[in-house]
Amino acid sequence: MQSIDRWKGRVALVTGASAGIGRAVAEQLADAGLKVALTARRAERLEALAARIRERGGEALALPADARDEAALLDVFARIRAEWGGVDVMINNAGLGRMDSLCDGETAAWREMFEVNVLALSICTREAIGDMRARGDAGQIIHISSMAGHRVPGDSGGFYAATKHAVKGLTEALRRELRAADSAIRVCAISPGMVETEFAEVMGGPDIVEEAYGRFPCLQPHDVADAVLFALTRPPHSQIHDILLRPTRQPS
Repeated sequence: MQSIDRWKGRVALVTGASAGIGRAVAEQLADAGLKVALTARRAERLEALAARIRERGGEALALPADARDEAALLDVFARIRAEWGGVDVMINNAGLGRMDSLCDGETAAWREMFEVNVLALSICTREAIGDMRARGDAGQIIHISSMAGHRVPGDSGGFYAATKHAVKGLTEALRRELRAADSAIRVCAISPGMVETEFAEVMGGPDIVEEAYGRFPCLQPHDVADAVLFALTRPPHSQIHDILLRPTRQPS
């Protein structure tokens, strides 16, 4: 693996950092020497994670915000700029799914998925790129997407899959915009399959958790965090565009 040293002391923002993948990514980035800004809705969890990072010798800011509230997201960036000067690494991890079908799903659930999975991701990307350009026109955007962005799983969750297909399109569109601007900023999507987190319970309730995670050994949050470190540690001339990451025994 290439060295992480060039990112030491740089600033990473992790959305959805209060649990699961976001928490694991934040911990690994902090252990690697980055300053880590943490945002999610659950303030107590963020504060506990920030305290844990500081106890281990790292630097962390806990910045609670609802990803559906643009003003709150803009305030997160303003506070990072005031404290640390801006963002060098943007980890767009916040995301959720609902079991609301296209035939009879609730509009509110569709809107929630779109606003978190697509719109908040785009707002954070825009703001981070502004910081990266101001700080030398280099940096890394990483979207935590899903295998659902590459195929439509099952006979429900189609709207969720549509939001992740949107992330796939946004990743390539951003790559092209950055290349047209002759920018050194890189963009990568990481698309995991089944990861054992709170996701299944949020999507379908506690009754589906055992079914979702009990069929085969699932990925763990640290597996996805390892992929983030892999993308970050590629040399500047090398851009990992999309990582598809499945449990070995996942059939699709």
